[in-house]
Formats: sequence, structure tokens, C-alpha cells
Amino acid sequence: MSQLRTSLFALLGLAALVLPTIPASAQAPAAWPSRPVRFIIPLGPGSGADITARLVGDKLAAKWGQSVVVENRPGGDAVVAINAVIGANDDHILLFAPASTFTAHPLLHEKLPYNPNDMVPIARVTNTLIALGVPAELGVSSAKELAAKIKAEPGKLNYASVTGANDLLFAAFLKTENLDMAKVPYKDPVTAINDLAENRIQAFVGAYAIMRPRVQAGKVKVIALTNSQGSDQLKDIPTAAQAGFKSLELDGLVGVLGPKNMPLPIRQKIAADIKDVVSDAEINSKLAATGQVVNPGSPEEFAAALKDQTEKVNLIGKVLGIKAAQ
Repeated sequence: MSQLRTSLFALLGLAALVLPTIPASAQAPAAWPSRPVRFIIPLGPGSGADITARLVGDKLAAKWGQSVVVENRPGGDAVVAINAVIGANDDHILLFAPASTFTAHPLLHEKLPYNPNDMVPIARVTNTLIALGVPAELGVSSAKELAAKIKAEPGKLNYASVTGANDLLFAAFLKTENLDMAKVPYKDPVTAINDLAENRIQAFVGAYAIMRPRVQAGKVKVIALTNSQGSDQLKDIPTAAQAGFKSLELDGLVGVLGPKNMPLPIRQKIAADIKDVVSDAEINSKLAATGQVVNPGSPEEFAAALKDQTEKVNLIGKVLGIKAAQ
């Protein structure tokens, strides 16, 4: 491990990799779910994770014969939503979230406001397309043009990014490129996108899904994707590396987590059901249209993906000189 000794994966994901040794006596109840399931989202309505949760939830409700309720708990750097899941300690109340909302927590908090050991990975769902957007009226068409404009007007332009890792990613980009731009805090991405469209802020890093309506309206221009791989849906938009800024590279990752005592067989069932649902051509096309790359995975695969993102976030922390919480 790096000097940033504490990673969320070390606390959260490791358990998922060793849990396959759980004895047969801990098998999942055949009747799960026995009542309505709640997905707690750490972002507001219209965010990429919210859109995905609602599309997936509708299909799962039909499959499970139980309603799936999507509950938005934005704000508090995702801690509100995480603590709602941990506090409920109920295998029918799950966190449906972008990993970027919590993999950066050890870097953002001197002391973590929850115990990551109280949650375990359930399923990887999608890779979100994370975009760098600017106001259309700003007059820039590429990441290089944006960097040049920031350099020409140091400290005069504003940016926002709601989720933790994306926020740190852009801050590290600014530091790496020796750029001076002011951060404006927002509780939820919808408000930030509205301000981006009106040129009250000049850059935003977040899910393409939430920018899409404003892009289609001609108010926002997406100039790069932070993902390491480009998208068939957005062929004209370069990745950060293709745009010349490897320092802006981080893959989006959306998945489901649950309380620590959730039996592995239940988690495996949920992961298998989600994989079945998102493989359906109709929902797959809907998710693709909103900037999601369908990439379902098991508890173990999601844990491995969390480990990978955490390591990348730790490298971002090194750039910023931030030491992880103990």
C-alpha cells in the first residue's frame, strides 16, 4: 500500500473476498426479499445513480414480486445516505451509489464519520461515464482550451463537483497543470448543472447522465470523459488521456452495498438478479442512452473494482498532499 495507509477497500472490500468460506448454515432465506426493498441514493433525483437505480429497481420489483423504493438522501458528502443504511442494519435497505462518493472519504475526513466495516459489497452494476462539462457560452471546445482560459484568468473562474473522488480528481488536475480555479460547493449535482448552464460556474465534473438534458438543449458542452475507455454513445468526446490530460482520468463505478451481516448467498442472489436485469436489451439501451456502460459483477468482482478505484484515489491524494484518515 502507499503512504496513504487506510483505503476504503482495506476496510470494506476485504471482507467480501473472504466471505465465500461462510458455512452452509448461513445460507440465504429462500423467501428473500420478503418485503419491499429500499435503495438509498446519496445523490438527488436526476443523477446518474438515481436514473440507474430507478430503471433497475422497476425491473427487480417485477422479478422479486416486491416493490423497490428509491430514496434520495443527498448531502453530507454521502455520509447521510451511508449512515442511513448502516443504522438500519436491514438486508432490505441497501446503498445504491457511485463508488466515487465514498472511496475518497479517508482523504476528505480527519476521522471517518462511520465504520466502513459495517458495509459489504453486493453487486457492481454499471460504469458511469464521467464528463467534464463547461457552459456552451464559455466558448471553449476542448480541455486544452479550458486550461488555457483558466491560465489566462487565474482565480476568476469557478468549478464544482459533487461526489468526493471526482472533486479530488479535478483539484489534482488543477494542481498538476498549475491552474488556479475557485471551487463552489453544492449539495446536489442538479443545482450545479443549472448554474453551469447559466455560466455561473465554468466547469463541472460528474455523471454525463445529469448533464445530458442541458447538453441536448445546447446550454452545456462536454469536452472530455474521465473514463479510461471512450464510449460508443459519445464517439465525438475524447477521454481525458486522449485530450492530453492523463491527470483527469478516473473511471466511474456504480454498485450496491449492504449491512455487514448480510449473508453471502443473499448478496450473490441480488448480484445475479441485477446481472439478469441489466442484460435485458430494453434496459441496456436505456442505460446506455443516459451515459451508463452496463458492467454487472458479483460481490467479489465489485470488491476488486472498489480496490482498484481506491488505489487510484490514493494516488490523487498523493498529488494533493492529503494523508488518509486512520
